[in-house]
Amino acid sequence: MDVVAEALERIARVDPSLSSFAEVWEGEAVERARAVDARAAAGERPPLAGVPIGVKGRHGLRAAGPLLAAGCVPVGATAVPGPGTSWQTWGVGAYGRTVNPWRADRTPGGSSAGSAVAVAAGLVPLATGSDGAGSVRIPAAWCGVIGLKATNGRLPSPDRTGLAAPGVLVRHAADAEAYWRAMTGVTAEAGEAVPSPVTALFSSDLGIASASPDPEPLALARSAVERLAASGVVRLLPGGASVRLEDPAPAWLALRGSGAGDLGEAGRIREANDRRLDGLFARADLLLTPTTPNAAHGHEGPGERYSTALTWAFNLSGHPAATLPAGIGADGCPVGVQLVAARGREELLLAVARAAENAGALPSDTCMRI
Repeated sequence: MDVVAEALERIARVDPSLSSFAEVWEGEAVERARAVDARAAAGERPPLAGVPIGVKGRHGLRAAGPLLAAGCVPVGATAVPGPGTSWQTWGVGAYGRTVNPWRADRTPGGSSAGSAVAVAAGLVPLATGSDGAGSVRIPAAWCGVIGLKATNGRLPSPDRTGLAAPGVLVRHAADAEAYWRAMTGVTAEAGEAVPSPVTALFSSDLGIASASPDPEPLALARSAVERLAASGVVRLLPGGASVRLEDPAPAWLALRGSGAGDLGEAGRIREANDRRLDGLFARADLLLTPTTPNAAHGHEGPGERYSTALTWAFNLSGHPAATLPAGIGADGCPVGVQLVAARGREELLLAVARAAENAGALPSDTCMRI
């Protein structure tokens, strides 16, 4: 109960300047926390007893059943884009526009905007998200936290296109692992054995012209990969420059039903990229890239540029992907490095994130203290 009360007090004090929550469920959260305390008093040991969490959007509780069963206490609905707004809109909370906690004049990314901000600002240790083109990974990268997108289809999703998958945003890898165990029922003992060494290929742009990153996000991602290699978390293989996917944009837009693109061509692109990725993961455990080609931009938007250029290929293919903090740019905002694994290998991504933390390979300057 005390932990939930502290979270609610912090939200009331800090969130007016961030607008990371669309709704705060103070009364319901207190009742749920008391119910969890009663479960514990009766001898039950929920693994996440009393952990305050945010859920993405006003309908986020629909997908949070396993987390509630594990003892989590939802304290509110995090901000998502407002109705009728462009997909390049970042979040609308109870106090207006959701802002990046590192710089209020910059976007936190979307569409899991509020979840990323709430976690980065320390309002909650964990918030749920959903990722249809990068909607967990992009805001996690731009707010300096860890974000995980599950393998498409592995966890329930209301998205009828099959492009979106559930995910989570956290500050610490152990919290992402706890989320995964709660959502899947997989215990630590029954989890996947992590290969030693974990082999990886680094690609700056996936061979996609439109995905070519700006110099600074690329340099920070390269430095993050070098730290992972130097600390022994991964072993880099040569040949990353040979990673070449077809641009997923036409296929993604056609499958999303935007009226753009041809479904036959979408199928061809998807099959071609699946073959190339199958070949890649036959020789390496991980594919590493910058999470985004650009840093967090202003609230007016990125213009015609797609911040999703390096993420949405893996919504099309269904591969699990995570983003880890890569460092802080000259503008004072974080960027990320993306890790992609073969389908069904979320536990490998989580193990690498944990190993990176333990080895000190993640930048310490992305831990906010508000």
